[in-house]
Amino acid sequence: MAGSRFGSFKSDKGDSAAAAAAPPQRKDPYEVLGVARTATDQEIKSAFRRMALKYHPDKNADDPVASDKFQEVTFSYSILSDPHKRRQYDTSGFEAIETDSQELELDLSSLNTVNTMFAAIFSKLGVPIKTTVSATVLEEALNGSIVVSQLQLGNPVRKKVEKQTAHFYSVDITEQEAKKGLVCRVHSTEKSKFKLLYFELEENGGLSLALQEDSVKASKVSSAGMYFLGFPVYRFEQNNSAPAAKDPDSAFFKRLDSFQPCDINELKPGTHFFAVYGDNFFKSATYTIEIVCAESFPTEKEKLQSVEAKILTKRAELSKFETEYREVCAHCSLHLFSIRFFLCTS
Repeated sequence: MAGSRFGSFKSDKGDSAAAAAAPPQRKDPYEVLGVARTATDQEIKSAFRRMALKYHPDKNADDPVASDKFQEVTFSYSILSDPHKRRQYDTSGFEAIETDSQELELDLSSLNTVNTMFAAIFSKLGVPIKTTVSATVLEEALNGSIVVSQLQLGNPVRKKVEKQTAHFYSVDITEQEAKKGLVCRVHSTEKSKFKLLYFELEENGGLSLALQEDSVKASKVSSAGMYFLGFPVYRFEQNNSAPAAKDPDSAFFKRLDSFQPCDINELKPGTHFFAVYGDNFFKSATYTIEIVCAESFPTEKEKLQSVEAKILTKRAELSKFETEYREVCAHCSLHLFSIRFFLCTS
């Protein structure tokens, strides 16, 4: 997203060089997304998805205004969806935010074959490329023009989904099952790339995206999971590591800041909707999806809560130590300056 134009600026005639060097004018991300400064993470995500769908290039071909608006919306969301960047912006504005190292984010369905090939090559070379769910898929879900298959608890289903398309599933849960908690898990023995999606039912009967988990490769499979256990379930959010090289100390102390709770931690009795989205560059994704009741895993649930509590405690301790560390560093710097000044003047 670096270098994108998020506004316009005027320059005096004959001063084109100065105009080219001038920084782009950026709007308040809260204003762009139309949310209050006290907005929750879920409110920010909902606003972003609504506006991204409205201005998406798929729906606004050859419209430069919509293209700029889409980039502006995406840029604003990249700030407000990151707890660390949001705190930086709230405190000091854009000046405090590293914008030149953001990850590239693409809707592969909007790319031609050549561009998709380049994206695949860059990904193989280790360049972080984040992909989004196709606007067409999201719009079809919102309009209710999708096919939904019924899933039974505890019965895994194996299928193959084409690239940049989705398979939708519904599952009915009782009040007892909702209290015990549920886990939705998807894995691919072929290490396919996919996204696990959770949708909420709208008043018009359509479905709106509420949660998204990208598959992660580990050992011989790629997998993703969602956990609705009645208590906050945390995960490490993927953040760009480029700024870490610029400030190693901050990178060390902030490494646990990405440990954040999932937006939804419990489901109510009734019908719920999930989807598996094919996220490979060129080929279909083979996967197995299963939704199980957590009643059979009481020990694992207790262990998960215990581990999360320990990580949160360590994060608080690390934050406290950072304050002390920086105070000592500042004192040492002042002391070293005094010694140098004394040596130079003696």
